[in-house]
Amino acid sequence: MRSEMNFVTAEQLAEMMGGSKGHAYKIIHVLNEELQTKGFLTVSGRVPRKYLEKRCYGVEEVTA
Repeated sequence: MRSEMNFVTAEQLAEMMGGSKGHAYKIIHVLNEELQTKGFLTVSGRVPRKYLEKRCYGVEEVTA
């Protein structure tokens, strides 16, 4: 499904980072709190893939 590609779950994040699922939930919680303070709606246990990449890896979307 398309929405699965847009969001990262704790299980996926734990696998990506080579850490525990519990730690992944903590990271998702922090990122979702940041998004909430900016006025965005969030989904518990999931974080938008683009926001995760921007915050963790400094990846910015490049437009031509």
